[in-house]
Amino acid sequence: MRIEVPREAERLGATLFYGVQKVYELDAGLVRGEADAVDQIIRPVAYEAIEAVCSDMAVVVPVRGERIKLLEGVLAGVPHSCLVIVVSNSDREPIDRFILELNAVLKYRRFTGKRIVMVHQRDAAIARGLQAGGYGELLDDSGRVRDGKAEGMLVATLLAALAGKRYIGFIDSDNYFPGAVHEYVREYAAGLLSRRSDYAMVRIHWHSKPKIVREALFFAKFGRATVVTNRFLNALIAYYTGFETEVIRTGNAGEHAMTMELAMKLSQASGYAVETRHFLDVLERFGSILENPSPDVLDQYVEVFQIESRNPHMHDISKGEGHIDSMVLASLSVIHASPICPGELREEIEAEMRRRRLLQKHQSPTAPTLYPPLERVALEAFAEAVADEPFAAALLE
Repeated sequence: MRIEVPREAERLGATLFYGVQKVYELDAGLVRGEADAVDQIIRPVAYEAIEAVCSDMAVVVPVRGERIKLLEGVLAGVPHSCLVIVVSNSDREPIDRFILELNAVLKYRRFTGKRIVMVHQRDAAIARGLQAGGYGELLDDSGRVRDGKAEGMLVATLLAALAGKRYIGFIDSDNYFPGAVHEYVREYAAGLLSRRSDYAMVRIHWHSKPKIVREALFFAKFGRATVVTNRFLNALIAYYTGFETEVIRTGNAGEHAMTMELAMKLSQASGYAVETRHFLDVLERFGSILENPSPDVLDQYVEVFQIESRNPHMHDISKGEGHIDSMVLASLSVIHASPICPGELREEIEAEMRRRRLLQKHQSPTAPTLYPPLERVALEAFAEAVADEPFAAALLE
């Protein structure tokens, strides 16, 4: 892969947000080191280096009722050397969709030999492991893991830690283009190879999102929810730097990856707020705005890379306008609830919500549920509680 170095960056405390990087070639040939870099502005990344990162990465695919063929396509796009963790929260009745998904995954694994682990996030064994590990916050009144994408991502992160992986990436399961999935994972690796810190994240900025306009394809540049989230995240950063910025372009990026060191330190938000919460958490914890609970990070810093893909991103668009409204509401609510959000920005957020009819006149946004960092989980106790489960055996192969 041939990729440019970041053109700009915004820094607050121990956080460093890089501007969007452009990919010039998906395959730069058999590159050895940095010898043919163009003045170090456009950097070739060797195939062997990308492969080394992929072999130490778990790629998480959250599933909830997606079409089986879409899931199979996503699996086909993940590089073979990655460990794939499929976390399903699909209905078990009246039709057990999880079993249908599991059978499809087992068949696919048989034909490809790809290392895939699959679990239902409301599995009783997962709940036992969380209780044993001292992380009961993720459980509901029935004693099972709560519904929600973020909750499944947290379960998957623990499974990746159990497998001893150094990196973790996330890919939504409703992606129509296996080639785009393959590109995203390789871009994760390229970004992670650029890091100078143990605490790094890579987020994908889609090249375009195709849709039909006047009976022809139109390649939109930004998602309808993302453009709103980006505006308020950038306004938050500008409040503390004193300089207007557009550095944040991936406020709702479902496609992202990070080092396990960072993944275990982040607190997460429930629902559609999960991706936006990443920015708030690193700013709150490491931006020198509030007291830093992790002094070890100050010895380095948190790096956030944003890479623009070359493939268009096309996912399931059947969820309708209500889905977009839910994403905007959750994302703005988590910004509004942050202790570092200034009063004037809170007022702007509330005005935006009312303009979009997401909030009534005298109503205030409801803060999403926040989960503490996974570093507090007693991983050995979690592992012991789930040791006899098939998914645990597969992780420890």
